[in-house]
Amino acid sequence: DRYSANLALMADVSMLMLGGKLKFKESLSGRLGDVLSHIYLTSAILKRYHDEGAPASDQPLLAWAFHDSVHKIETALSAALRNFPIRPVGWLMWVLIFPLGRRAEAPGDRLGHRVASLLMTPNEARDRLAQGVFLTPCANNPGGRIASYLTKAVMAEPVERKFLKALKTKGIEALEFPAQLDEAVAEGVISMEERKLLEELREIMMDTITVDDFDPHELRAASFYDKPQAQQPREAA
Repeated sequence: DRYSANLALMADVSMLMLGGKLKFKESLSGRLGDVLSHIYLTSAILKRYHDEGAPASDQPLLAWAFHDSVHKIETALSAALRNFPIRPVGWLMWVLIFPLGRRAEAPGDRLGHRVASLLMTPNEARDRLAQGVFLTPCANNPGGRIASYLTKAVMAEPVERKFLKALKTKGIEALEFPAQLDEAVAEGVISMEERKLLEELREIMMDTITVDDFDPHELRAASFYDKPQAQQPREAA
């Protein structure tokens, strides 16, 4: 409610003092639009959280999104006030809108780490966040394929950690990945089932990070092939 009242005050004073010139003050109107957008987003965030029964597992996502939007609201208001065309009016509105200064802070790193952990592990909060997103794994949907790899990647993580530790401490000398797996199995570091899991992990990792590649002639403009062949130099008599 406070930020809505602040936006209403800013809009009314801007219209009163600038009149028709406001439409030419694009930076000011853009910042007021940013405030309105984030007020709307914050309301939508809170409504969805309430409509879904306020699940406890969604609290890190809710807190991050709320603090991010509120911080951006204050940033836009602050920029609009500091750059208000009529400086005394801007100073007066600053006192009314921020009597104790800015108070909202951006989401902290600790909260960001909690959100990242939610997004990188299978859980109900992540599933709710992805509702309505096309995640069917198929050749033309890399996002869906990557999402389908998450469970396998999480299952293989402790095995991969054990294997990487063995590369440093068990004296595995092979340089190629298949040969390294052979040595790890021979040394009893991993079992055959774990080897298959690591091979699957390598396969899905390569599918995730591999990008399209093209031959040089495929990157030439079509006009290049329309040019006539250069004439061969005449042979010396």
